[in-house]
Amino acid sequence: MLNRTIAPPIKDAIEFNLELKPYQKWVLDNGTEVYAIDAGAEDVLQVEWVFYAGNWFEEQSLVAAATNYLLKNGTQSRNAFAINEHFEYYGAHLNRTAYNETATLSLHCLSKHAAELFPVVAEIIETSVFPEEELQLYKQNNKQRLAVSLKKSEFVANRLIDVYVYGIDHPYGKYSTEASYDALQREALVAFYQQFYQQRRCLIFVAGKLPSNLQQLLNAQFGARKVAAAPALPTHVATPAAAKNYRVENDKEGVQGSIRLARPFPNRHHSDFTKATILNNLFGGFFGSRLMNNIREDKGYTYGIYSYIQNHIHDTAWLVSTEAGRDVCEATIAEVYKEMERLRNEPVDKEELLLVKNYMLGSTLGDLDGPFHIIGRWKNIVLNGMKDDYFDKAVDAIKSVTAAELQELANRYLLADEFYELVVI
Repeated sequence: MLNRTIAPPIKDAIEFNLELKPYQKWVLDNGTEVYAIDAGAEDVLQVEWVFYAGNWFEEQSLVAAATNYLLKNGTQSRNAFAINEHFEYYGAHLNRTAYNETATLSLHCLSKHAAELFPVVAEIIETSVFPEEELQLYKQNNKQRLAVSLKKSEFVANRLIDVYVYGIDHPYGKYSTEASYDALQREALVAFYQQFYQQRRCLIFVAGKLPSNLQQLLNAQFGARKVAAAPALPTHVATPAAAKNYRVENDKEGVQGSIRLARPFPNRHHSDFTKATILNNLFGGFFGSRLMNNIREDKGYTYGIYSYIQNHIHDTAWLVSTEAGRDVCEATIAEVYKEMERLRNEPVDKEELLLVKNYMLGSTLGDLDGPFHIIGRWKNIVLNGMKDDYFDKAVDAIKSVTAAELQELANRYLLADEFYELVVI
């Protein structure tokens, strides 16, 4: 019998053997690839249809996002109300999201209702009509949201730092304006929809307690339509700004400044990427990081400060982000650079390195809890064109990285002169 008066032994996360549950893969009759995770105890299902239809492919600003948003706002046989009513009747939720390279339709439902819901998703993909009144409402609502957001320093800072790193014409640097919303026309959305949704193959990611006939259901609704392979990605070259330091006054009476520091960085195909994520966590990637301990806990300049590497498929960037009092913004930036210098000049001690390793592996362990998290991991691997052993190699890198390797990376990348520096008040 278990003796509950004796505490169980504490085990470091670094001692765990983490494994990513393998996916099942099917190919529908028309070549559409399906990645599936059959797991979980509840009768629930998550399905994502991923199209290469992000703003990377658009010729006019905002067309990709508007097309994706209005997909479920009317088909040849149902209006927006009828579509939403159908999913609500079955206790399901259909969402849509546009990213840089991709755009998705995401369905969450009870597994037993897949047969009633898939046909309507197929109807949306194949026969959306983009009613003019829905487009006008979309434009009106988003212009109102934009007007409100532009008064916030953090919103302005997030837009501008991407412009400095990538350039205003790059898909990662583009941002919305009132004029770009006004310029949206139904004809442009229909043309984009026909080219990148109706006529192109998507990827399907499924997770949950899978119905026994799921493959047949997917093939019947999404495997029969004639589609071409996903388009090759056009070439977009980043054009970083020449100047590195910027101070923007967005609100004369503002008492808080939004600080963004960023530098271009290799994407996850680079050999330094995985170990750089470990250095990032040590630097500013979690609540116990160097930046948090110094700038929040010791100096009291901010409620929170974080660094992160953007999850982009192509060009990417290493960023530091925080909000601080107007009178301490410059001091905050100086402390960030001091922490960079410390990492360049002093190797991290064993105790702190073990803390970061345990944090990262413990977080990874949490991300493996449940089928939706697992398919999310696989989706990231697949869309970034990584090999199936990417997860295992990343775990091995976390366990084996040394203080000397992290110091070498700090001397390569954490250089103050390489960072764009922005403060928006």
